[in-house]
Amino acid sequence: MAPRLRRLLLAASALALAVLLAVAISVYLLLRPDRFTAMLQEQARQAGLVLNLDSPASPSVLPRPALELHGITLVAEGADSPILFATSGRLVLPWSTLLGGPAAIKQMEVDGPRVDLGALQGWLATQPPQPANAPPALPRIDTGIRIEHGSVVHGDELLFDNVTLTAGTLTPDRRFPLDMSATTASGAPLQMRLTATPRIHGNALQLDDIQLHLSQGSGSTLALHGDARWRGGANADAQLGGRLDQADAGSYDVALTLTPADQTDPLLLHLKLDGPDNHADMSLPPLALAHWWSTFGTPSDPQAAVQPGLPPGSGTLHLSKLQIGSLGITGLDVQAGDAVPAAASSAADKPGSGGAAK
Repeated sequence: MAPRLRRLLLAASALALAVLLAVAISVYLLLRPDRFTAMLQEQARQAGLVLNLDSPASPSVLPRPALELHGITLVAEGADSPILFATSGRLVLPWSTLLGGPAAIKQMEVDGPRVDLGALQGWLATQPPQPANAPPALPRIDTGIRIEHGSVVHGDELLFDNVTLTAGTLTPDRRFPLDMSATTASGAPLQMRLTATPRIHGNALQLDDIQLHLSQGSGSTLALHGDARWRGGANADAQLGGRLDQADAGSYDVALTLTPADQTDPLLLHLKLDGPDNHADMSLPPLALAHWWSTFGTPSDPQAAVQPGLPPGSGTLHLSKLQIGSLGITGLDVQAGDAVPAAASSAADKPGSGGAAK
């Protein structure tokens, strides 16, 4: 019996190996990883990007049909520095694809991505401007997205680490959830939760019932809710309100209003903050503010001033004491733009000065 049993076991093992080999070959032929790789590379090419993998995609069946990707690099055409590098990724596929259906992706998972904001800004600068009268379009996310162990850098400078992001499907008239957590370069934990319902109404992209929750550890929490509309270019408006809670400084009422650009005024963000000993009533041009912020850490023109000056904007700001993470502000008074007294008007009129601070 022992030799017969041994022969039966050997035969059963050979049969099992043959079945597994047949299944593996069938899965490879049905999934055809090359078609998904070609599809992703073509989508990247249409955006002026080059997608490369260290090795061909490999299929798997359990627990769900998927393709494993290794050494993912995304770089702008003609550039040297990659916008994104990831150690691995996974494309989760519907069972219909395994059964010979069309190429479709159910979820995209990326592990260990490193995003370079400098390279990203360089690619964005090469993109053709959107026509002034073109109606806005909603970028679609037909698949769920999950990112783990990510980092965000600017060249050699680390901005955020331990980035985890989960996003759902982004389609019109469907609730869109986005969750993200990270740590700053100093190690402070950050968390963000955003939900909104996007809609296309006429020539406008609407975000209805926005719920935004930001927190830094247990010390600071910002909760905002409201609505927003975008009609293309700088034609956007939004109304958000809520509270800022500081563990050591109390609670503050916050109101944010975005007004669209017109023939005389740029796109403006109006900020109002009221709380214990801290008050703000400011109007800030977001596009000019972003340009001002980008001047930090860049080589300065020898003909230009060493410092970029105060941020652009107008209004009043009084901070008796405010702590945001590792940044502490005490006894700050700012009057800018129309709020500056007449005696200081010459300083307020100087480009880039933004006003006066005390």
